[in-house]
Amino acid sequence: MSVTAERKTELIKDNARSGNDTGSPEVQVAILSERINNLTGHFKTHKKDNHSRRGLLKMVAQRRSLLDFLKSRDESRYKAIVEKLGLRR
Repeated sequence: MSVTAERKTELIKDNARSGNDTGSPEVQVAILSERINNLTGHFKTHKKDNHSRRGLLKMVAQRRSLLDFLKSRDESRYKAIVEKLGLRR
């Protein structure tokens, strides 16, 4: 269910703005999206797992707030990350 270390470093490398960038909104959104996609697959087999569903909703809200922040600061970066990750918005 969680993101492996190799996958996380790959996501960081793909979405980083510079060499040592690990905390930019783009990287955080990419990691959250990966976790959300993993949990969505988990719910296909475990329909009644409401405790994990709460965590999923918190992650979706956190990703939404990061995207709102990014949109208010730099709309071109926002559009780029939404397009790259294929998010509906």
